[in-house]
Amino acid sequence: MLQAEAVIDLDAIRANTAYLAGRAAEHSAATMAVVKADGYGHGAVPSARAALAGGATWLGVCTVTEALELRTAGIKAPVLTWLNAPGTDVTPAIAQRVDVGIPSVRLLDEAVAAAKAADRTARLHLKVDTGLGRSGATPDDWPDLLTAAAKAAAEGTVEIVGVWSHFAYADAPGHPTIAAQIATFHEALDVAERHGIRPQVRHLANSAGTLSLPQAYFDLVRPGVSVYGLSPIPDWPAAEALRPAMTLRGRVLIAKRVPAGQGVSYGHTYHTTAPATLAVIPLGYADGIPRHASNGGPVLLGGKRRTIAGRVCMDQFVLDVGDDPVSDGDEAILFGPGDQGEPTADDWADVVGTINYEIVTRVGARVPRTYVGA
Repeated sequence: MLQAEAVIDLDAIRANTAYLAGRAAEHSAATMAVVKADGYGHGAVPSARAALAGGATWLGVCTVTEALELRTAGIKAPVLTWLNAPGTDVTPAIAQRVDVGIPSVRLLDEAVAAAKAADRTARLHLKVDTGLGRSGATPDDWPDLLTAAAKAAAEGTVEIVGVWSHFAYADAPGHPTIAAQIATFHEALDVAERHGIRPQVRHLANSAGTLSLPQAYFDLVRPGVSVYGLSPIPDWPAAEALRPAMTLRGRVLIAKRVPAGQGVSYGHTYHTTAPATLAVIPLGYADGIPRHASNGGPVLLGGKRRTIAGRVCMDQFVLDVGDDPVSDGDEAILFGPGDQGEPTADDWADVVGTINYEIVTRVGARVPRTYVGA
């Protein structure tokens, strides 16, 4: 293995997608695999190909740049980009038959101008804010967006492919906002119908919705983190079939004996209590290891779980392995699927007070990705 690497199991991504797509297909819904943020840190293009092999028929990203990366790689599946600030040139995306998410009249006007510049009909998905309070037209603004969109569609400048929204609380099954958002989405679809807009796809369900809310599947589901084997809902039975796809590991840079009372790493926030071996692992916060994991991050080394000793540095951290036999070059596993007793991304999230999404997506670009599986 390399000095440090993130090993990505493409078979796991494919199998996870197949499981999620199978759930959706039972209710006649298609699946959009979300590969934004470089495939949640797993690599956008390899992850996209594995997800398509698993049964996804759509791909979702945030930015035009992310969408064009997929097109440049030769991926021809429908792609939706949905987070482009005013002034962003979406002309290249429209020229490459990338669908564009539209949350406001201003961005609709810019998409219309881009479609004319590209000399191609823009494929648009109109977004309504059903209660998340983030992007999307509010129910009060929704009729204005529909009126403008219907006018552009009548002129042949755009095609309204989708209407969509996003959940605020789908990771808490039974929360009252879930039913309220579904009801608001239905109302928004009724208003669209009255404006003569009948979208090809209606979509609302994210990973949590795909795992727990078949009533929210509509025509298309948009699983993200679950494609990579992580669940947004702790201990949810439907997530037990998922397999984490990323294993983060590094080699011991140096293992050395130190006396009792030795201070470790910056600020000496940790001291050895007896003569011990210290093992230095060449991964740090520049690689995405949370500095909040100082004196807490779990790591498997030498067949045992250890805890980071002292502060996480920019490029390295230290483990106190006591008298256990650990040598230069030994493998340390920070997280993975748990097959060897190693910590998981969920374990790391618990230690630093975050979510598993952040643990995998923050793994830095200088950590090589090694791909295994088909």
